[in-house]
Amino acid sequence: MKGFLFTAMWGLFVWLLATLFFRLFGEYVLFHPGSGSVEFFISTILLLIGTSAVLWGVTYVYLLFDKTNHAALKFGFIGTIIGLALDTFTLSYHHLVFPKLDNSQVIAFTAWMTFAYALYLFIPYIINQKVSYK
Repeated sequence: MKGFLFTAMWGLFVWLLATLFFRLFGEYVLFHPGSGSVEFFISTILLLIGTSAVLWGVTYVYLLFDKTNHAALKFGFIGTIIGLALDTFTLSYHHLVFPKLDNSQVIAFTAWMTFAYALYLFIPYIINQKVSYK
């Protein structure tokens, strides 16, 4: 259980990092997801590339502290559970958490968030595969 608490704290850190990023910079990086919105597509792709890089780095740093078997998978699963649970409230109270975002930007955030959680599961899986083959 102690190992899961440590992992949950890392998951909380990743969630807090992402939430603070969008609270501070969301109005500048999230665009209206209407049809033909090139800005939305480009910004979402760039955000996902940045998210991938951060998740890759954070997973490797996490592995410096957790040397157990399949630690990357544990980090991905628990981090996703923590983040999705907390984002339920983040989205429910988006007017308090993200006061500068309009409704279309909240939709853009939700689109990013959905794909980001897929990355949160996929990247640790890939890293676990790489670590397992060593």
